Amino acid sequence: MLIFRWWKISLRSEFRSAKPGETKETHEDFLENSHLQVQIALIFGGKILDYVSNLCGGKFDFLERLSDKLLLSIISYLDLEDVGRLSQTSHRFAKLCMSDKLWEKIVRSACDSITPDMRALAKDQGWRHIFLTNKLQLHPQLGTRKQRRGGQREKHH
Repeated sequence: MLIFRWWKISLRSEFRSAKPGETKETHEDFLENSHLQVQIALIFGGKILDYVSNLCGGKFDFLERLSDKLLLSIISYLDLEDVGRLSQTSHRFAKLCMSDKLWEKIVRSACDSITPDMRALAKDQGWRHIFLTNKLQLHPQLGTRKQRRGGQREKHH
């Protein structure tokens, strides 16, 4: 059962004592009531109308209700190929699949240890970069970073 309530808000004195309106509809009746659907779309927008229509039709998207933190934890167990595919399904999943938090989890699960230099490089360039850069390329980058830090220390002394 769906219950829609509304209130008239007006400065006119004749509406001050107006009681709230209410409509009760079964899911099936709502799906057939195009007038009410138009009103919902006008007031709340097309996304809300689609969401309510899907709920009334028995189509639930449980993933949309999960927190980003929980989804990141789940996504971190996927194969990289599946992470890539998932990132193409929605804006939310694209954002989560590209997030530094996810790639930090992936790097930590793939590496035996994380050095302070790796952490610093990840802070500068991102954990995804750390993961996708092969070890042969990463080693010179870490060395360059150490040299720059050493040069900056000498300037300060």
